[in-house]
Amino acid sequence: MTRKLALLGSTLCLVVSAGSAIADDLPVRKAGLWEMKMVRTGTPMPEMTMQHCTDETVDKEMNNNVSPMAKQICSKQDIKKTATGYVSDSECSVAGISTTSHAEITGDFNSAYTVKTSSHAQGGAAGAAGRDTTMQLDAKWLGACKPDQKPGDIVMPGGFKMNVRDMDKLKALLPK
Repeated sequence: MTRKLALLGSTLCLVVSAGSAIADDLPVRKAGLWEMKMVRTGTPMPEMTMQHCTDETVDKEMNNNVSPMAKQICSKQDIKKTATGYVSDSECSVAGISTTSHAEITGDFNSAYTVKTSSHAQGGAAGAAGRDTTMQLDAKWLGACKPDQKPGDIVMPGGFKMNVRDMDKLKALLPK
């Protein structure tokens, strides 16, 4: 159960950062099935590959649903266009853990994009020292969504399936 909560938490944080950035500057992703491979260092979380079925409506809904939540947990969220893509800097706090993050986003959002994030977390368990992590998300467009998928569906490792339209349910699973 703890592992599932950790996966949900990671996914929710990923969706929060990606969804909130989409509103300001990032282009909407091409509709269809995206494979997202996440590799983290500095944490016991294993490499994780997910598939996300999306369309323009879902990407816009993700932003509309996630932005208020992101504003509640993040005191800073800046995204700027650069010559090679975008950079994002944020300061967020969830369950007593404060995290500062810097992300570099490159790609075309039609066939592939990459998000490279470095973050520093402080707090949590009593006496926990600061933790530095890096995460790289490599996303590639696979084609049309599978027949049993609807826009918003995310298939996690082990076949666990959820829909980003159920964001309130995901928020309820995170520790306070």
